[in-house]
Amino acid sequence: MNESNDVIRDARQLGVPKMLILGLQHMFAMFGATILVPILVNSYFVGACGEGPTRGLTVAVTLFCAGFGTLLFHVCAKFKVPAFLGSSFAFLSGFSTVAHLDTGMYAGMSANDKAAYACGGVVVAGLLYLVLSLIIRMVGVKRVMRYLPPVVTGPVIICIGLSLASSAINNASNNWFLAFVALAVIIVFNIWGKGMFKIIPILMGVVISYAVALFMNMIGITNPDGSAILDFSAIASAGIVGIPPIQICKFDVTAILVMAPIAIATMMEHVGDMSAISATVGENYLADPGLHRTLLGDGLATSVAGFLGGPANTTYGENTGVLELSRVHDPRVIRIAAVFAIIISFIPKVSAIISTMPASIIGGVSFMLYGMISAIGVRNVVENKVDLTKSRNLIIAGVIFVCGLGFSSGLTFTIGGTSITLTALAIAAIAGIVLNIILPGNDYEFGVNTSGDENRGIHA
Repeated sequence: MNESNDVIRDARQLGVPKMLILGLQHMFAMFGATILVPILVNSYFVGACGEGPTRGLTVAVTLFCAGFGTLLFHVCAKFKVPAFLGSSFAFLSGFSTVAHLDTGMYAGMSANDKAAYACGGVVVAGLLYLVLSLIIRMVGVKRVMRYLPPVVTGPVIICIGLSLASSAINNASNNWFLAFVALAVIIVFNIWGKGMFKIIPILMGVVISYAVALFMNMIGITNPDGSAILDFSAIASAGIVGIPPIQICKFDVTAILVMAPIAIATMMEHVGDMSAISATVGENYLADPGLHRTLLGDGLATSVAGFLGGPANTTYGENTGVLELSRVHDPRVIRIAAVFAIIISFIPKVSAIISTMPASIIGGVSFMLYGMISAIGVRNVVENKVDLTKSRNLIIAGVIFVCGLGFSSGLTFTIGGTSITLTALAIAAIAGIVLNIILPGNDYEFGVNTSGDENRGIHA
């Protein structure tokens, strides 16, 4: 046992029942955001392909990958870091891009196959974590971060959020009232919520707006286009117990080039999250077990998730908030939450209920999430004190913005008879990194501005 200033570092002293309750609390903290990612991704494929994936990015697979990925992360981090790995929102723009690809082999391709190729890109993105982990192990973190300063990562993060804005509008337009309810509830709980409710505003937004939709549906109100607000037909046919509908990923150069560059931003997110968790619990996890080990765990979890047909994983700030709220800093309670997530993934009824979520509610939640992604990019720039009065920094940021938002159809070329498409985000990331290397006057050094380094994440 180890307790100081009311902080509990060994939860076993609380007893099994309280440990289980703490695990449930952590699961609820990540639940809303984690299940929202496959729902959002499926809406991209429905709009682009006229059909929804019957496998691949499902809620069941996502929950399984989140739980299993968290346990894998804890193994790699020597069971020392109290972090939960949920679905990453940073890769949404990549899934959206793959869903709308309609050239070469992707012309007329089914939604399931497109989802599988996108997941193949997620696998490669996860492997990039392993590369960075090895480099950091060999040369140290400060030398690596010199090539990924906030003047590059900040604008890239901003582009990720802005590129998704139209998707939020399209979903919300199905029923603006429900979209507004979802957005308003999230804002209220985020600003005025107390205790645990302040930690889970997204989950509260989804639950309360869904309750409103249920009431409207019961009294016969429909969407403006005349369609039913809720459709429960899928719930009746869903079983009580079942294996998550895993879909093994597929690989293609174009999909890889769409998804892999996003890892540049998410790896910076990881660095920030590890700094934030370290500050929260009073430990230096960048030193012990080491950033190279936590990157290894995050990367392996992401690759495994993509291989099984799930979204990329990322360390969740929501659960860091729960650590601060509960004052229980024992990683065991996080592992209990992971086990709960795995158990729920084997209950198809739960996934079927979640799949009835109206698109308008998804749109309302997306208003907040996509805006927050871009706002986090702005915060990254501000808190790291990027001097945009310097021509060097202004040029890098400006080129990234134009590339990230201007190449709406990407850049397609052929190598060895293979058609390859570089997406806007990939072009922006490459341009930013290259300009940062060749232009003189790099004024960023990792570790100097701790508060800035801590806030470099992209998650709900």
